[in-house]
Amino acid sequence: MSDQQFLWQSCGGRKDCTFTAWCNSHLRKAGTGIENIEEDFRNGLKLMLLLEVISGERLPKPDKGKMRFHKIANVNKALDFIASKGVKLVSIGAEEIVDGNLKMTLGMIWTIILRFAIQDISVEETSAKEGLLLWCQRKTAPYRNVNVQNFHISWKDGLALCALIHRHRPDLIDYAKLRKDDPIGNLNTAFEVAEKYLDIPKMLDAEDIVNTPKPDEKAIMTYVSCFYHAFAGAEQAETAANRICKVLAVNQENEKLMQEYEKLASELLEWIRRTIPWLENRVPEKSMSAMQRKLEDFRDYRRVHKPPRVQEKCQLEINFNTLQTKLRLSNRPAFMPSEGKMVSDIANAWKGLEQVEKGYEEWLLTEIRRLERLDHLAEKFKQKATLHENWTRGKEDMLLQKDYESATLYEIRALMRKHEAFESDLAAHQDRVEQIAAIAQELNELDYHDAASVNSRCQGICDQWDTLGTLTQKRRDSLERVEKLLETIDQLYLEFAKRAAPFNNWMDGATEDLQDMFIVHSIEEIQSLITAHEQFKATLPEADKERMAILGIQNEIQKIAQTYGIKLSGVNPYTNLSHLDVANKWDMVKQLVPHRDQTLQEELARQQANERLRRQFAAQANIIGPWIQSKMEEIGHISVDISGSLEDQMNHLKQHEQNIINYKANIDKLEGDHQLIQEALIFDNKHTNYTMEHIRVGWEQLLTTIARTINEVENQILTRDAKGISQEQMNEFRASFNHFDRKRNGMMDPDDFRACLISMGYDLGEVEFARIMTLVDPNNTGVVTFQAFIDFMTRETAETDTAEQVMASFKILASDKNYITIEELRRELPPEQAEYCISRMTKYTGADAVSGALDYVSFSSALYGESDL
Repeated sequence: MSDQQFLWQSCGGRKDCTFTAWCNSHLRKAGTGIENIEEDFRNGLKLMLLLEVISGERLPKPDKGKMRFHKIANVNKALDFIASKGVKLVSIGAEEIVDGNLKMTLGMIWTIILRFAIQDISVEETSAKEGLLLWCQRKTAPYRNVNVQNFHISWKDGLALCALIHRHRPDLIDYAKLRKDDPIGNLNTAFEVAEKYLDIPKMLDAEDIVNTPKPDEKAIMTYVSCFYHAFAGAEQAETAANRICKVLAVNQENEKLMQEYEKLASELLEWIRRTIPWLENRVPEKSMSAMQRKLEDFRDYRRVHKPPRVQEKCQLEINFNTLQTKLRLSNRPAFMPSEGKMVSDIANAWKGLEQVEKGYEEWLLTEIRRLERLDHLAEKFKQKATLHENWTRGKEDMLLQKDYESATLYEIRALMRKHEAFESDLAAHQDRVEQIAAIAQELNELDYHDAASVNSRCQGICDQWDTLGTLTQKRRDSLERVEKLLETIDQLYLEFAKRAAPFNNWMDGATEDLQDMFIVHSIEEIQSLITAHEQFKATLPEADKERMAILGIQNEIQKIAQTYGIKLSGVNPYTNLSHLDVANKWDMVKQLVPHRDQTLQEELARQQANERLRRQFAAQANIIGPWIQSKMEEIGHISVDISGSLEDQMNHLKQHEQNIINYKANIDKLEGDHQLIQEALIFDNKHTNYTMEHIRVGWEQLLTTIARTINEVENQILTRDAKGISQEQMNEFRASFNHFDRKRNGMMDPDDFRACLISMGYDLGEVEFARIMTLVDPNNTGVVTFQAFIDFMTRETAETDTAEQVMASFKILASDKNYITIEELRRELPPEQAEYCISRMTKYTGADAVSGALDYVSFSSALYGESDL
């Protein structure tokens, strides 16, 4: 039987057959109906009216007459309208309808049902019948005892019809109470509920369906199609709700990522804000141990506290890039962090931190060197001051003596010569006093913490020195006044005194030099001291001759006394020095020489150990520095390599990342050697151009570069997969980018970018190019990155949801209104998405507004950055 033929048996010979009921379900909208499908369509008037109602279109005006040709003309107008909708009418003519041919009439009605009630039903591009059957199967799949396989026996027990109603309106039927062994009751329940609540007229008879081995397929299809159309609005609402939920889920996830970025950025900036004042605190300590503790605190900061923040900074940039990629892929506007929290702001803050950090370390080392110098100078000051004070002890009393008043001429001359010797000794000590004053001055200039004590002692020495000078001059004047009366003088004693005094002073100076403290920082400096010491030792033979000559004078005195029988008093009247004093001091000098040798050799060994530390550090640094640079270059080559897939790039980068992680032990060992160098107070290293600071900065840059490059490739893979880009397309994009990346730094200048676009076939005017630049460089940095280039090349072909699509979905949920209510949102959307919309939608203010109306149009625009959400 063809689709245009339908046997009278489908109606069972009854006026209330399925087709009659179906026609009346539409004609009643026009205020009319039919009683006999065989008779009531013969004049063509109600047939034309039926077509107008179900199509929503106007047919030509019907002929008013009642003659047969008038009726044929009207039926032909109806048949022509059906044919205009692409329906082929086979063997159906107007004459048969006018003559009341029931078979032809029912065939025509079935054709109308197929075209206007069933043909538009299409699920997954199936035919109308298959689409309707698939829709029924999906809707009834969860229900027990229901297995829809066709449009005849699958519907005999009535459970399938009841399941369709319950799926969409569970409030109308208690499905749990239905029994499979009560088909009549199930069918009548479905017919009554559909007619009462769904406005679907009763088109079938329960007894006919149950008692017929194979119910008529077309009758059941006609009836079931009414359910599809009745619930079509709900289907649209469900689809719209799903679309909105998907869009809102994307927005919620993006907002969460934005909040996480803001939180991490705030914490990092706060840490930088707290750390900088600590590094800017340059208040010096008074002792070396306190400054060493400051240096150790700084090392803890570099080893323990800063590395996690380096990772956080790197992770922050990765999170920012990933978020921007997700926003672009979901057709959302780019993320603009809060003021002061841009990636560039954090980079500037980090740069400021490192500048302060570098200055702080330099200050620490300079201050330690200053304190070391101060300790050395202070000890040297104490030693020289003690020697001078010991020398001056009793000198004022001696100068104040008036022994010359009762002395003989010989004694006067002796006193005069003795005074001259003292003046010679006094002049020799002038340099020592000046050295003491110079050391005190340097201690003041270096801000020595006990400068007051030093200044007080120095002032006492200077005041005493002035007093000695004044008293010396007064005594000379007194002696010179008496000298005219005294002519006898013991020349030999005088010669002894004159030669013994400077020689004694030389020995004092030599003793002082041999005991002098020293501080050096290099092998060259200690070797210079050793050379000077060797030169001093070379003068000892000549000094020994002078010693023998002085002792020879004493021997000559003894010889003269013995020769001429002179009774000596045993005391040289011109000096307190005796030959024993000269001999003892000479012995002391001889003893100090080997001690000085040992001290210099020990310092030479220490400087040689320092040199080994320098070479040990340099040997590692000269390997690590170039290694870091080579890894940076290798990572750069991988990022522009187009010979393999992005996954190959990722694997290579992961291998490099693991190699870098494994290499960390070398950095740690170098840090240990650097600590030994600092503890040894080594401040220079001529064997390498790499400082620990260079290595640290290079290492941190390497860690950041590998992490950032891996993230860029991940984003490229994410973009490729989301945009549907093939590997060949990605390689083509990369080859074009690399060609115009003139500086090989992963970025194109605007002019190079324009040239690249022209080479790819773009016809660019100034306005169009300016528009494109706002897309690829929204922050106006003046460069185009590879990620931005890829986003642009795929942006216009991407199939993403739009604000217009979201508005259309809301319009369906709102039953075609220009606003939506809170109740509708909570009914149609899951609770979380519903409350998200309610909290962000503004009040609708249109002329048709009702209480509680919300504006879904502005909300949809805000989701895509067209206004503020």
